[in-house]
Amino acid sequence: MNIRNRLTLRFIVSVAIIMVMALVLIYIFSAGYREEDFYNRLRSKANNTAKLLIDVDEVGVDLLRKIEHDNPVSLPNEKIIVYDFHNEIIFSTDEQRVIRISQDLLDRIRLEGEVRYRQDDYEVLGFLFKGRYDRFAVVAAATDIHGFSRLNNLRTILLVVFAITIVAVSVSGWFFAGKALQPISTVVHQVDEITISSLNLRVNEGNGKDEIAQLARTFNSMLQRLEASFIVQKNFIANASHELRTPLTAITGQLEVSLLHARTNDEYRGVVNSVLDDIRSLNNLANRLLLLAQTSADGTDRRMTHLRIDELLWLTRDELQKRDPGYTINIHLDDDLDDESKLTVNGDEQLMKVALSNLIENGCKYSADHRVDVHVCATPSHLLLRFRDQGIGIPEADRGNIFEPFYRGENTKGIKGYGIGLSVVQRIVLLHKGTITLAPNSGGGTTFTLTLPF
Repeated sequence: MNIRNRLTLRFIVSVAIIMVMALVLIYIFSAGYREEDFYNRLRSKANNTAKLLIDVDEVGVDLLRKIEHDNPVSLPNEKIIVYDFHNEIIFSTDEQRVIRISQDLLDRIRLEGEVRYRQDDYEVLGFLFKGRYDRFAVVAAATDIHGFSRLNNLRTILLVVFAITIVAVSVSGWFFAGKALQPISTVVHQVDEITISSLNLRVNEGNGKDEIAQLARTFNSMLQRLEASFIVQKNFIANASHELRTPLTAITGQLEVSLLHARTNDEYRGVVNSVLDDIRSLNNLANRLLLLAQTSADGTDRRMTHLRIDELLWLTRDELQKRDPGYTINIHLDDDLDDESKLTVNGDEQLMKVALSNLIENGCKYSADHRVDVHVCATPSHLLLRFRDQGIGIPEADRGNIFEPFYRGENTKGIKGYGIGLSVVQRIVLLHKGTITLAPNSGGGTTFTLTLPF
């Protein structure tokens, strides 16, 4: 069952329950009013008859019976019986003794003052007559033919009203459910038209205020992430193919040239060493591509631990200087960083080490003196690391794209590299909920500022 049918059905059931409760209450109150009104009319009629009999001396039993027989306002099947204080009948219009009256009933009337009950189709009322003497008991009975007829008509009307209301509610519920769900259907239709080749399309957000607009915004946000992901994937494949092709072409060319004619052992050794360098470069590129792919994930499966940034910096410096003794790496810690907690952040040790290593290595590689100064300071909520070099700098035109994968500045063409390092650094920093910015130095070079939350 679709949502429209479910909404319509629930609407019908809700209205039906409310209608049943309302109509039942109307019927119950109407039935109670009919009963009370009939007993009041029965009391009034019986009281007038008893008053003529008891209080008016000129009216005898025979005359009163004749009056009652010819009375046009008598109730249907009316029976009136009057008892004296000995519980003897002194007047009765019930010649056939249809109404069964026991001694216990008369005692109840004298004790309670009034008794009501039903006997077959008759509604019976017994009460004490309030007149010249208070010792007379009057029992009156009649059939409320017109009252029950009106009640039956009311029941029929209520059933018809209920049926018409349910039909009207069903039609209107189906219509309004369709109108309410139409924006969702529109969103579904628009999303269904978006394919892998049209991820730039967006869902219409309507008035931007209701839940449908919120749903549309959620879809648009998801589409934006998908589009960015596909663009990254597309660029990654294109750039990776290009970067992998370069060392493979070099290897192929060297091997083909070496096979053109016989060579000496030293010449073959030189070719092998050159090919080995290209293979190492290819392996390094593959590792960086793998790391780039890993840092593109959302980081939910990363094992975050408490890291001492100063210790990680010392370790990174030692490894880089061991690999290239020509690197000069100076690490400066602010004097107020005497508390261990000010140097501790929550993060992945392996990834953080890669980020620090890339920033330091980039600074050394692009500086003529191969020197980088690392300055560590803290704010109340963040740890700041500044990596300052005196290198070739980054032109202003390249600064907006420097963190894009495989992007290299125009002034770095003669320096070996792949354009992956800074992209990896940025993604690692984002995984750690930090930021990275760059600024040119007044005397040349660049300063990268890494901000990490405690």
